This record gives sequence, structure tokens and C-alpha cells, in this order.
Amino acid sequence: MAPKATVYKVNLQIADIDRGYYQDHNLTLAQHPSETDSRMMLRLLAFAMNASDTLEFSKGLCVEDEPELWEKTLVGDIELWIEFGQSDEKWLRKASGRAKQVQLFAYGGRSVPIWWQQNEQAFSRYKNLKVWNIPENAVKEMGELVSRSMSLQYNISEGQIWVSNDDGSVLVEPELLKE
Repeated sequence: MAPKATVYKVNLQIADIDRGYYQDHNLTLAQHPSETDSRMMLRLLAFAMNASDTLEFSKGLCVEDEPELWEKTLVGDIELWIEFGQSDEKWLRKASGRAKQVQLFAYGGRSVPIWWQQNEQAFSRYKNLKVWNIPENAVKEMGELVSRSMSLQYNISEGQIWVSNDDGSVLVEPELLKE
């Protein structure tokens, strides 16, 4: 029998001074059996950085034709497509063709600069693509904040993000590789 997804209840309190966005979001988040706690927290970070009333998690890892996080219009057009990891050019070309805006949250520590050097030129042709590098230590530390029922605060100001719960906080300073 295949392992099932773990379900998390998450209350996000977002204070994004950079965008002037202040809102609470109550989410139910499924963690795929192959997904680490740190990667799941990276998805929550991307949600907080792009939060809106219409941003939502898709079926994600289970469906190849969908991003893991997206924002769609009422008629089904994809406004924002968010991916994670070190995607290849073919996948991002497809996303860029289907969505108004695409964001990639790269992580993986020392392998990110090598991956970026190999792909930067190919990615430069996609005008609707934004690429972030999330530092490895921040990804790891966010994973330590995980619990089955989470209440997290995201304070975003001047490009810095403080992720906090009752037990601690993590400073995340995303590096913008491509705007």
C-alpha cells in the first residue's frame, strides 16, 4: 500500500510591508510522501510572498500539467505559475507560454549557482519569468518550524522575510536571480 499524503492545518498571518498586504489565511496543505518538511515550508514561503485572495495550491506533485501553486482568473487563465527546485528550460518554456507570470523558487545550496550558470542564458528569453534563490540554511531552518497544526507569522519588509511561530523565528533573505 502506497503511503498517503500528510495533511497540515496552517494559519498564516502575513504582514507584507513591501506590497502593503496584510491578511490572514487559513490553509489545508497536503504534504506528498516524498516531500520534506523544508520543501513544504518553501511552498508556504512562496505563498506568503505572493499572497492574494485567489492564490491557491494545486494538486501539485501528482499532476504534471499544473504548477504547485497558482493564481487563476475567473475564466481559468493562469495569472501566476509558481514552481520549486532547479527546473529545466523545457518545463519553464511551457509554463511561460501558459501563464502571464512565472516564478521559480530555486533551492539546493551549492548546486544552485552551478544550475543557474548552466541555464541563465536560456532563461533570459522569458520576459515573464522571475527566479529566486532561497538560501539553504533558511530552507532547513523553516523545516524545523513544522507541526501538524501551524500558526505562522510572515513579516516581509525590504526584501527580508521573518517566518515565526511560538517556538522561534527564521530570517529568509531570498536572492533574486532574474526579474
